[in-house]
Amino acid sequence: MKEPLNRKSVKRAAAVLGVLAAMSAGAYVLPGGSILRRMVAAREELPSTTLKADGSLHFYGPVVNEAGGALGLPTDRPELEADGTVYMRLPGRCRFEAKAREGNTVAAVSTEGRKRVEGTEIPALSEAVRQLCAVLGVRAESAVEGREVVETHLRSLGIEPRTTSLARFGGDVVYVLGQQGEGKPQFWVYKEGFRPARLKYKDAKGTAWDVRFLDYNSPVTGEMLPRSIEVWRGTDRVMRFTVLAGDTRAKLADTLF
Repeated sequence: MKEPLNRKSVKRAAAVLGVLAAMSAGAYVLPGGSILRRMVAAREELPSTTLKADGSLHFYGPVVNEAGGALGLPTDRPELEADGTVYMRLPGRCRFEAKAREGNTVAAVSTEGRKRVEGTEIPALSEAVRQLCAVLGVRAESAVEGREVVETHLRSLGIEPRTTSLARFGGDVVYVLGQQGEGKPQFWVYKEGFRPARLKYKDAKGTAWDVRFLDYNSPVTGEMLPRSIEVWRGTDRVMRFTVLAGDTRAKLADTLF
């Protein structure tokens, strides 16, 4: 009669299976250029080139003072809520607004890589619009040209786009572009659908940022924009935007950008 497996044996077997699965998956990692080309091609297939997305905007922890001061809201609390709106006109024109119902409005604008701020800057808002415009606002004559545009941006963040591996992000498998290792600059792309998932990098002052794109299954925006965008600074989540309503036929004035 066989002896029942003890817990240590089960854990060892699971670990072996995990390593084998990782090795097997690793054999199928696409080159970075192919991943980006497919990502850009998927964006090219979107039926719309404009978007207005309204939603709720939350600021947390160390950014409460920055956001509260800019929006004219009390800062004696662990979290602030405001109205948020993302405007996009492809290619390369994006605007992210934070609006206090009884206070100020702040806008961070990215137009073909050029930054503009209206009101007192909230750095997390500026980083969010900069990155979403770079990877979600790209549209070019060809997928190859679009790939080159994204590669140039990634390299400006210290990300080496030709180095690739696999990882998990929540319950999804993602391609990782960039050197492996904790704290390394990286760009993550969902394996299913080739949608942007995450950008990890440091700015010129050495501040570590992590911009995350979550849930592209919302009927509100389709695949034009994920349902949620999070910004992390260091190890802290400092901002989250959740889309509540979207309009892919919006007529957007030039003055917005």
